[in-house]
Amino acid sequence: VQLQASGGGLVQAGGSLRLSCAASGRTFSSYTMAWFRQAPGKEREFVAAMWLRERRTYYADFVKGRFTISRDNAENTVYLQMMSLKPEDTAVYYCAASTIRAITTTSTMYNCWGQGTQVTVSS
Repeated sequence: VQLQASGGGLVQAGGSLRLSCAASGRTFSSYTMAWFRQAPGKEREFVAAMWLRERRTYYADFVKGRFTISRDNAENTVYLQMMSLKPEDTAVYYCAASTIRAITTTSTMYNCWGQGTQVTVSS
């Protein structure tokens, strides 16, 4: 599967953005999809994941209640709706796909990555 992330940009604190991850491939519905992020000078960290077949979701504690991961199987697209954004959410956001049919927060378990989209939250 190939992934194309988009939707990043500059937003003020408290604002919202929706990231999109368009996937190619015939078996999109069986993948586990996730969003990770990497801020300058920091390691890549898990944000949210969805096991598409059963629509199970899991979120990092620091985004619970603010971010929502969702999918559109017809469009082969996964979204990350981000609300109440904070300056510390500033990072490059990456979508990733895993053939492991379960939720995983470990980046090495994802074998396909999009190119990343920059999210900048100003204070």
